[in-house]
Amino acid sequence: MSPYQKIKQEAYDANMQLPQLGLVLFTFGNASAVDRDKKVFAIKPSGVPYEDLKVEDMVIVDFENNIIEGSMRPSSDTKTHAVLYKNWENIGGIVHTHSTHATAWAQTQLDIPIYGTTHADHLAFDIPCAPVMTDEMIEGDYEYETGFQIMDCFKDKSITPEEVPMVIVANHAPFTWGKDVKKAVYHSAVLEEVAKMAWITKTINPEAPRLKESLKKKHYERKHGKGAYYGQS
Repeated sequence: MSPYQKIKQEAYDANMQLPQLGLVLFTFGNASAVDRDKKVFAIKPSGVPYEDLKVEDMVIVDFENNIIEGSMRPSSDTKTHAVLYKNWENIGGIVHTHSTHATAWAQTQLDIPIYGTTHADHLAFDIPCAPVMTDEMIEGDYEYETGFQIMDCFKDKSITPEEVPMVIVANHAPFTWGKDVKKAVYHSAVLEEVAKMAWITKTINPEAPRLKESLKKKHYERKHGKGAYYGQS
């Protein structure tokens, strides 16, 4: 048995959830799970339909983008995952999709505004849109630079990946992460639903007001604050 069996299974399970949740079409996405002790992660092989995937197909890659184990080429987004794992030490899983509503917002090059309490239940910030990549970055090592595009966005907005476990990349699509890959999948589903709600809100009323500060604070802190009381202890 592979010494990386645990993260292979985690990555496989996460990838299989994406079509079940309606977050990917055909091969439009990937999920990865990291082993921090071994400094490697398991990721979906490139271009393989989800219905054909097997646990043993997951490719093991290190943080320098070297293939450690696996007979297939890893996802074309592997370098982005590697950059984020190397630089954001508290994340345990990453998901990339082209889910419809989140991707549509990415194509507007706009942050997703915090309009309601569903959004505030999960994060107290707008969902950031990383700015359009420069021609130099596009023509260089594109997938590697995408990782820095995301990190630079967070640095410019003075937010952390713990505070905001999701991003939309301008003219591209969403990336999400979490303490493990299961949580990253959860955040992808949340992002897609919030993006859908925000689109409908703006369609009904283009001048819709943003969520008032007191409601934003209440809904975020009741789930994430020191005195959180949502759910079971």
